Amino acid sequence: MTFRAACLTLFPEAFPGVLGLSIVGSALEKGLWSLETVDIRAFGLGKHRTVDDRPAGGGAGMVLRADVAAAALDSVNRADRPLIYLSPRGRPLTQARARELAAGPGVILLCGRFEGLDERVIEARGLEEVSIGDFVLAGGEVAAQALLEACVRLLPGVAGNAASLEDESFETGLLEHPHYTRPQIWEGREIPAVLLSGNHKNIRDWRRNQAEELTKARRPDLYAASRGPPPDAAAAPKNAPAWREDEN
Repeated sequence: MTFRAACLTLFPEAFPGVLGLSIVGSALEKGLWSLETVDIRAFGLGKHRTVDDRPAGGGAGMVLRADVAAAALDSVNRADRPLIYLSPRGRPLTQARARELAAGPGVILLCGRFEGLDERVIEARGLEEVSIGDFVLAGGEVAAQALLEACVRLLPGVAGNAASLEDESFETGLLEHPHYTRPQIWEGREIPAVLLSGNHKNIRDWRRNQAEELTKARRPDLYAASRGPPPDAAAAPKNAPAWREDEN
């Protein structure tokens, strides 16, 4: 089943953007997922294709009209895909939610602009509001691309090494441990000796400890929620000895 994404936007030229690059772009070319863009302005009113109007009750800015947004949404074959409105007031996007979406048939994303979207279309069409952080952007296009990249990289066949997805930030409930590679010594800084020891248990314990310390310092909320037995996903890959500086 191909993961199908549709993005409703006033700026269709913004897509695929970063979604056309690296493993996500390669997966798009291979047909592992598809991307449809819908120009909201095509559903605008009058000769000027008006899509917004002044906010009811007064105030600054403009609001995306419910009739225009609904017409754009209704033009897309939903096919059981969730309707998502990218909004700073939405629930925060999490790795768990990205996994849920990636396991489904795809998503339909509405990229807002102006002061926001008429509340009535959010209610009438059952839009799920999703935020990528506690900040405000000029529009939802960047947020939509972030959400899609988070989902698409989880699809089967997209990541070159699927095992690498199991030991990332948030997958184990913790932030990810530090990473190192060659050269062994750089500007007087050495790779921690334990990572070159070949002892997988010690490496696993070190990585778990580092992840816990980072999470405790930077995201105490995640740390509090993660307390419990170490998950299997934190384990180092089996039969994968650490490289040594004398290797070619």
